[in-house]
Amino acid sequence: MDFKNDIGYRKETLKKLLYNIQKNEDLIVKALYDDFKKPEFEAVLTETNYVISDLKDTIKNINSWAKPKRVLPSILNFPSSDYIYKEPYGNVLVIAPWNYPFQLALCPLIAAVAAGNRVVLKPSELTPHTSSIIAKIVEKTFHISHVEVFEGGVDVSNKLLAERWDYIFFTGSVAVGKIVAKAAAENLTPVTLELGGKNPCVVDETANLKLAAKRIVWGKFINAGQTCIAPDYILIQKNMKVNFISFLMEEIVNAYGKKIDKSPDFARIINTKNWVRLDQMIEREKVIFGGETNHDKLYISPTLIEEPSLDSPIMKEEIFGPLLPILTYETPAEIHNVISKYEKPLAFYIFSENKSFAKKLIANYSFGGGCINDTVVHFSNKRLPFGGVGQSGIGAYHGQMSFDTFSHHKAIVKKANWLDLPMRYAPYKDKLASIKRILDWI
Repeated sequence: MDFKNDIGYRKETLKKLLYNIQKNEDLIVKALYDDFKKPEFEAVLTETNYVISDLKDTIKNINSWAKPKRVLPSILNFPSSDYIYKEPYGNVLVIAPWNYPFQLALCPLIAAVAAGNRVVLKPSELTPHTSSIIAKIVEKTFHISHVEVFEGGVDVSNKLLAERWDYIFFTGSVAVGKIVAKAAAENLTPVTLELGGKNPCVVDETANLKLAAKRIVWGKFINAGQTCIAPDYILIQKNMKVNFISFLMEEIVNAYGKKIDKSPDFARIINTKNWVRLDQMIEREKVIFGGETNHDKLYISPTLIEEPSLDSPIMKEEIFGPLLPILTYETPAEIHNVISKYEKPLAFYIFSENKSFAKKLIANYSFGGGCINDTVVHFSNKRLPFGGVGQSGIGAYHGQMSFDTFSHHKAIVKKANWLDLPMRYAPYKDKLASIKRILDWI
């Protein structure tokens, strides 16, 4: 078993993984429902189908991704052939979150295996049903010396982080990301940190308000708002606010009905701790829609909050739940006053038919990725990198970039022997002017 050098072996194990996921898809969907009532449609769309698609794409392209890439050589090395070789880092630790517990555990795992690494996977303890089935699928698919799953809580994560790794891939909160980065720094271990932030959603007077409301409601309330790239707050042009709020209310009812707690299409909050955190955010705020809560069922309805103070709890941190603050602006300076108050976000959304306005916003603010006239969907394109910047993350992945993330890119020059130019060798007398002319020419 040579998973470092044998690409055929890697491909066969990934095919086996694909088989085992497809065979157990119903059980995975059930596990996601048992953990926090994730709707079947969302479970398939954002978890199992996404992973299956990622697997198929990786199996199809692994040979070309792993192949040494020839690059244009430097004239200083004439005659030579220059290449980039991709080699696995070695021992990789993947720590997965609870909000998309199957997808965000399996996709980094797939890439790390494809690149030839040995992988230890730590799924989230907050989704025990999903973590359990991940462990069973991995056990059926991989030799224990190739991929191993460690279930458990924070104590397990801490023990794993105390070990020396060649690469660490973490998805989760900024606070825990700092802990991971600190542990990795002890051994100068490279990391990818997929974190989050307060993602702005700017809506101007040229936007198609009804369609914007529909797309924002979907992007915000899928997974009960527990999505790192969900719109965190809306900035709407002031004279459009009343109409826009009415469209938001209408679209929420269209999506989930009037009795949202009975809807099969709306997930629950992951645990009591997060439910209490979100419930406290609602206190003293002006709720204009929703606001219904049920502690026993970990339910919080889609909730619209009008003009909260920037110093209020709901505006001080990433919400990560079904609460949507709506703020207004009249000038670009007012947009800047809000957005610049926060660290660089993971996502940024603009709803506008004014191309110049959208272009300026994209140019003026640093963020991980985003959309014009939609939300969340940039995540679905494997040809686009996904990752944060600054406090919202380090590194990116998806598609070929996932393979590259888990590969060290090794530079190789293959020098020919049929010619050996004497210019570089000592003694250097009378050579400096000539070498400078060559350098200026290239």
